[in-house]
Amino acid sequence: MDEAERAALRFAETGRRVEEHLARTGPVRGRASSPDGAVSVVAAPGGAPQEVRVSPAAIAMGPRALADEIVRVAAAASRDAAGRAHRSLERVADPAALRAQAELGFEPGPDTDDFGGPYLRGPR
Repeated sequence: MDEAERAALRFAETGRRVEEHLARTGPVRGRASSPDGAVSVVAAPGGAPQEVRVSPAAIAMGPRALADEIVRVAAAASRDAAGRAHRSLERVADPAALRAQAELGFEPGPDTDDFGGPYLRGPR
């Protein structure tokens, strides 16, 4: 067996382990909220926001400030999701795959989300 075949087998095995891991843990979600809690966002790694919550008090911010805050919080939720994905896959992927993941922007982040809970948790 040559090096390319061994690499293909490692890739396939890693893919199988990742699928099994995600089947056990569920989808990876990132969460973030504004400091005052007026805006909260849930996002998947590299994806658009899946949930945006705006409190009645946030309406007083005005349309432009509220839009800017939603964009800022959504970006933080996306970064959180990327970090969660990276940490989740550390358990099943080989170091080369994790380096590639980091190069794509899926780097580990803090071990807790903006709500103070563990990073691997399903949607609320």
